[in-house]
Amino acid sequence: MVRANGAVSLRELARVVQTSEVTVRRDVRALEAEGLLDRRHGGAVLPGGFTRESGFPQKSHLATAEKTAIADVAAALVEEGEAIVVGAGTTTQELARRLARVPGLTVVTNSLLVAQALAHANRVEVVMTGGTLRGSNYALVGSGAEQSLQGLRVSRAFLSGSGLTAERGLSTSNMLSASVDRALVQAAAEVVVLADHTKLGTDTMFQTVPTDVITRLVTDEPPAHDERAATELQALADQGVQITVAGAGPSGTEGAPPGRQHRRDVPLPGQRGGARHPGGTLRSAAAASLAAEDRAPERGARVADLRRR
Repeated sequence: MVRANGAVSLRELARVVQTSEVTVRRDVRALEAEGLLDRRHGGAVLPGGFTRESGFPQKSHLATAEKTAIADVAAALVEEGEAIVVGAGTTTQELARRLARVPGLTVVTNSLLVAQALAHANRVEVVMTGGTLRGSNYALVGSGAEQSLQGLRVSRAFLSGSGLTAERGLSTSNMLSASVDRALVQAAAEVVVLADHTKLGTDTMFQTVPTDVITRLVTDEPPAHDERAATELQALADQGVQITVAGAGPSGTEGAPPGRQHRRDVPLPGQRGGARHPGGTLRSAAAASLAAEDRAPERGARVADLRRR
């Protein structure tokens, strides 16, 4: 399955072979010891380290239920008449399919897949960047794409990537993709990262969005055994990233109306007081401190629950 798809989740492996994730994880360790694959949080990929990047066909088979749930929650953040940018990726493609129902929306994107998902939406205007087509993920990259984003200003950027850590933020394995993603971020007042639990704690070659620039992370519920994912979420929250956890299940379907998906927010341990966000909003350190104190008991309970998970 890894050779065919480039990547696979432990959850999917357990379902296919009809056994527990504990058993699958033990077998994956053995295969890694033989050099046949590399383990990732919640899954496995072909060997290759920092520089390898799976193509679209491989990525589309990994964590599909989780991506659906994440896209449902992310779509509920978008308001009627808003102007946003949406980057390339399989998760952002799922988001685009749901954005077709938001009236008066303007979507700027460098992704052919995002544009295709919105092509028949009557009330959505799609603006594509220029650039050179990168066939592995159907994205426009290069100086043409970056120059077309100069002078642009939108409310939010929705981005995905290959890995996410509290230390480096969002990263990807391709230099051209990273450069365009950074240009997308510069155009947005807020940055929303869409990343399933398999990307948490994974660090790849090129940084795209530093942690202190990420406004919100929308992710799925890490498996109970995945202590590293839970620890990474806590570290991201400690640095001021608002965490929204989407639950995959009956509500995590494409037909579910935005705003009714299972979700829970992990409160911020404290705003980035006094720092100017790329969107130009200056946050008050005093107000953030008071708000953090008011939320302290609730935050402690939710963080403890997250660690148990």
